Amino acid sequence: MIRYQLLATDGAARRGRLHTARGTVETPVFMPVGTAACVKTLEPRDLSALGARIVLANTYHLFLRPGHELVERLGGLHRFMAWDGLTLTDSGGFQVFSLGARAERTGASAGSGAPRPGPGLVTITEEGVTFRSHLDGSRRFLSPEIATQVQLALGADVIMAFDECPPALADRAYHERSLARTQRWLERCRAAWVAGSRRRADAGLHPSSLFGIAQGGLHGDLRARAIEEAAALDLPGYALGGYAVGESPEEMWAGVARDAPQMPSTKPRYLMGVGTPEDLLAGIAAGVDMFDCVLPTRTARNGLLFTSRGRLPIKNARFTDDQRPLDEACACPTCRTYTRAYLRHLFRAQEITALRANTIHNLHYFLNLMAEARTAIEAGRLDAFRRERLAAWKAGLDGDGASTGA
Repeated sequence: MIRYQLLATDGAARRGRLHTARGTVETPVFMPVGTAACVKTLEPRDLSALGARIVLANTYHLFLRPGHELVERLGGLHRFMAWDGLTLTDSGGFQVFSLGARAERTGASAGSGAPRPGPGLVTITEEGVTFRSHLDGSRRFLSPEIATQVQLALGADVIMAFDECPPALADRAYHERSLARTQRWLERCRAAWVAGSRRRADAGLHPSSLFGIAQGGLHGDLRARAIEEAAALDLPGYALGGYAVGESPEEMWAGVARDAPQMPSTKPRYLMGVGTPEDLLAGIAAGVDMFDCVLPTRTARNGLLFTSRGRLPIKNARFTDDQRPLDEACACPTCRTYTRAYLRHLFRAQEITALRANTIHNLHYFLNLMAEARTAIEAGRLDAFRRERLAAWKAGLDGDGASTGA
């Protein structure tokens, strides 16, 4: 079972440590996303060299391919992907939202913003969610019990409760209905987790820790209710879901600053699917311990790189003859080895090496930012550290015209 140890505070910010049967993780921590049991372009040894200690995989995708039964037969997710660190599996709830958001809006009031899944794509009921596989169109079903059982079969160290994730700007009535259902689903997830954990213990397998997810959009009273009801179940950890799904960054930062301190202080706090370096620092300042996002790896494959002085679009022509490293303040293998000119050439030539080199750099940048934040909290200067970083990003990249926007 996961255990949170608080080591230091600075305002609401927390410096801590996660203890598990498989090892420890220093917090605040950023978790690279390996949706299909792989962080794209990288090997497990790359992740270890970068300092990653926990990665995220996705239940929805592994449920469809290759199937959790196969992964379980082959020794579980860690052996399957040759990863000796910790793993966290998303429940698939966000995929339900993303499918629903693309569905035909039927029966929705004008301007409500609430998705009403159209026929054949996704159907949300009290029992669970019926959807069509994006791989072959087959009809599939996930319930709180199935999602929990799938994650237990995968053998993740942290598993997430099955929830519905509506758009932040959906109307309040939709959020209230969705939140009530998510809370009922959480109780069912807990029952399935308790039963499954007993079976795993009897088989001598590593335990999995269930995290509850608090939804509620931008409505502070709904968030508070969700946190209170989830905390009453005394789970190993808790997460804020439903942020970065349509609201402005400022709205998200304000919501997280309001919500995170209300979460149990003795348990790890996780902000799901967030985000940019600015988002991470805002979340850390609010007292969040764990983060994940596809942003650093996805933008790396699209040629957008994060540096100490802002974002750098490596494909731009101004880097054609630039012999400087990508970021002179960075000690990652990419910056120690290659020039901007060469990285631009690789990217424009569509060489696989470009995607790998870019991904190594971006993940190093995110992981190093978290390490620096941990040090700043210990020194009682997180606010100053945050101001310094924001000022440097705003100033831009040595006149290269790099933007602070993603």
